[in-house]
Amino acid sequence: MMSSDHAEADAQPTQSEADLRAKVRKIVMELSPNLPAVIPPEGRLVDHLGYHSLALLELAFALEDAFELSPIDEKTARKIVTMGDVEQHVVSELRSAGKVASS
Repeated sequence: MMSSDHAEADAQPTQSEADLRAKVRKIVMELSPNLPAVIPPEGRLVDHLGYHSLALLELAFALEDAFELSPIDEKTARKIVTMGDVEQHVVSELRSAGKVASS
């Protein structure tokens, strides 16, 4: 028997990749210690947005909660250094879970 949490997650409609990327960007910007006017996909979390280790953990937890992601492992986390990397990680995780609408 599935728990209600799993049933709710399975019942959620899929979203477009563009919508997901916009939501990820919004969360990253809201939690950013330094918020520049424009953040390109190649904008680095530490150098451009002022993220430090505690802020990065907070961002990871916020994304896990917002998108019902599995906790990120350290090896994967070390590869996520730009805004684009964050977006791609979330989109990839949700795509593998069948929660990204086909374009």
